Amino acid sequence: MPIKILMPALSPTMTEGNLVKWLKKEGESVKAGEVIAEIETDKATMEVEAVDEGTLARILITAGTEQVAVNTPIALLLEEGEDPATLDSVPAPQVKETTKEAPSKAVAATPSVTALPVKELSPQKPRAANAGDRVFASPLARRLAEHTNLDLQTISGSGPHGRIVKLDVENAAKSTTSSPTLTFGDSEYFDIPLNNIRKITAKRLTESKQQVPHFYLTIDCNLDALLALRTEINARMDTEKLSVNDFIIRSVALALIKVPEANVSWQETSLRQYQSADISVAVAIEGGLMTPIIRSAQSKNLRQLSQEMKSLAEKARSGKLAPEQFQGGTFTISNLGMYGIKHFGAIINPPQACILAIGMGEQRPIVRNGQIQIATQMSCTLSVDHRAVDGAVGSTFLAAFKEFIEDPLRLLI
Repeated sequence: MPIKILMPALSPTMTEGNLVKWLKKEGESVKAGEVIAEIETDKATMEVEAVDEGTLARILITAGTEQVAVNTPIALLLEEGEDPATLDSVPAPQVKETTKEAPSKAVAATPSVTALPVKELSPQKPRAANAGDRVFASPLARRLAEHTNLDLQTISGSGPHGRIVKLDVENAAKSTTSSPTLTFGDSEYFDIPLNNIRKITAKRLTESKQQVPHFYLTIDCNLDALLALRTEINARMDTEKLSVNDFIIRSVALALIKVPEANVSWQETSLRQYQSADISVAVAIEGGLMTPIIRSAQSKNLRQLSQEMKSLAEKARSGKLAPEQFQGGTFTISNLGMYGIKHFGAIINPPQACILAIGMGEQRPIVRNGQIQIATQMSCTLSVDHRAVDGAVGSTFLAAFKEFIEDPLRLLI
């Protein structure tokens, strides 16, 4: 019997995913542990490895298909010497597909589409559909064709069984002079399809803002001593340099250990207090935002934090984070200082109770001993879940954070 390759559950919360790309073609041999496909989850695009060996005999779910339920068969594998005729004994899976009835109507579900039977294992050549033929295209390709005013009947499909995929539409759009814009009144516009990251982020942050009682505390920190120490340390380092953000991460971690009442989450029937500072750090990526986690940040020195943060940020931007590298976390840092932002309030990332928004460091006049002086100041705003952390605890945490920032030698101990 053919071996079914199933849509994997790549995270504990994953119920469906988008099949982005097949890295193997029908008829090619597959070894256990070899990467065969890329799947987009609610947080990242991840590689899927084969568990068994054999020949990729039939692709059931084509590249570009969205909302494929976990454990749905996506392909069939034949072991050496197995009869290809046995492929027909496996029913084709049903997949969701969406289309628009008219510009003024909401998106509606279309009947399920099943894969065409394969009579030979070699890939089919791309071809354009004849007028009146049923057009087989991925949901993403259909939406993209609508946005770019392209007729799917005129596009050659390069996917399995001649199905039109996203790349086919993109290539057709480049070779046509049709406008990719629509009009609304006197304005032109075009719609950008939402990826899973934006969908899930929007859903969770909307729920957070609606259901979590936020309040905000802001404190100014003097960066002069930290900047001087950073310059001295970096002068002694050959290649890798420490960033201000590395000092901020360590300061937050140590402050959470000093004020554990801020290292909590609301659980409806209890208040969960964490013994370790697992710091989520917001990283901007193409098409959304990720929050990779530095585990047990309080036990790592500045160099270790710097190396780990660089590695996690690189994986986040390339979509290579493993689920355990972005799920969990007890506290979040969002730093927009590098963009010139002086002050902002961030939305809490549930079930965490706090997120610290970091503004830019800039020279400001301050009063010291009755004299006006110039100092490098950084405004930091703590967004707090009032169910879990009250004003006194939030203020105590910020005071501890400020102490570490302004006396940075303590971060080296």
